[in-house]
Amino acid sequence: MSELPLIVFGAGEIAEVAAFYFGFDGGRTVSAFAVDDEYASDTRFAGLPLVAVSQALKDFPPDRYDAFVGVGYSKINGMRQAKCNFLREHGYDLASYISPRATVFPSCSFGWNAFVLEDNTVQPFVKVGNGVTLWSGNHIGHHAVIGDFAFISSHVVVSGGVSVGSRTFIGVNSTLNDHISIGERCVIGSGCLISKDVQDEGVMTSEPAKLSPVPSRRLKGF
Repeated sequence: MSELPLIVFGAGEIAEVAAFYFGFDGGRTVSAFAVDDEYASDTRFAGLPLVAVSQALKDFPPDRYDAFVGVGYSKINGMRQAKCNFLREHGYDLASYISPRATVFPSCSFGWNAFVLEDNTVQPFVKVGNGVTLWSGNHIGHHAVIGDFAFISSHVVVSGGVSVGSRTFIGVNSTLNDHISIGERCVIGSGCLISKDVQDEGVMTSEPAKLSPVPSRRLKGF
């Protein structure tokens, strides 16, 4: 693993969380945050320098720093993809964070700019692509393939042999049954049970909870 310090692209909650994890138990020192030039109105973020990315190329060059893109799922994960590609084109190696509190087997593989938080269970023979985020508490079943720049939020079950296409977003508490294929740039809403293939750019939703007309003061037994 590289021991170079990091710059984190982004100045939002995910960038701040990423910097925390890298410093807390990721074995990396975060030196600064970088943003697109037009958003560099402040000079500090989360206690560290905040610089325009054009200036970062000079002050934090890729021969002395690695980078991480701490960006969420804007534009169906396209924003994170674009920023990763930009930094790689300018010579940066993109770091990955795999939590030591995640259960990950040696036969698994991860691309660059992966962000895998605590309590994920990643079973044998899983392949996780570049730029993938696995937020906390997911189950990724054996032989699953997670495509580049996918974002899987918390407490998602990806069963064995499932293929998740690039840039797909999967919401909290969703379940994907065994050996199905989810296309590229799909949005799977919270609490969905997916038992069949989903084509590219498919949007799946589940029935949200409904407000009862009975107020809590009239409930019996509470």
